[in-house]
Amino acid sequence: MSCQEDGHAYLRRATREIMMAAALNTGLTAKQRTDIAASLNKVLADSYALYLKTHGYHWNVRGPNFQSLHVLLEGQYQEEWAALDAIAERIRALGELAPQGYAAFGNLSSLKDGDPEQDWEGMIGELKADNETVIRTLRDAMPIADEAGDEATADLLTQRLQAHEKHAWMLRSTLGLK
Repeated sequence: MSCQEDGHAYLRRATREIMMAAALNTGLTAKQRTDIAASLNKVLADSYALYLKTHGYHWNVRGPNFQSLHVLLEGQYQEEWAALDAIAERIRALGELAPQGYAAFGNLSSLKDGDPEQDWEGMIGELKADNETVIRTLRDAMPIADEAGDEATADLLTQRLQAHEKHAWMLRSTLGLK
């Protein structure tokens, strides 16, 4: 690409950003919206990775308590799936683009892929730890929304905290832990 083409691309992007800033006047500055969206991108990526792992473990769990684990994980992955759209739409409402694609999510997420070969206790323990990771990601995002006075994002984060804390509790209890 030539320097002239790079300059044109820069001007198009700068013009689009200026127009977006002018078109979006919701009481949050452009920097606040960008910072909040960046934190939500991480929340979305971790949430998506957890959804994929939970769904995969739902399919692959084995053992004497298969039925109850299969049902438990089904309820969790369905709830997680519904939440993904709400998180992505909040990013869009802030005037930013939501990440998409496995590479984008992989670069943003701190969760690792699951291993379908492990036993049920390993799967449930890993999902417990991953829910706890998502909880920490949500807690990291909360002050950014609070400092900006973004009640809508704070409310969404609070709802997700409640859901993941409940998921982690259910998984801990399944393992016989407090």
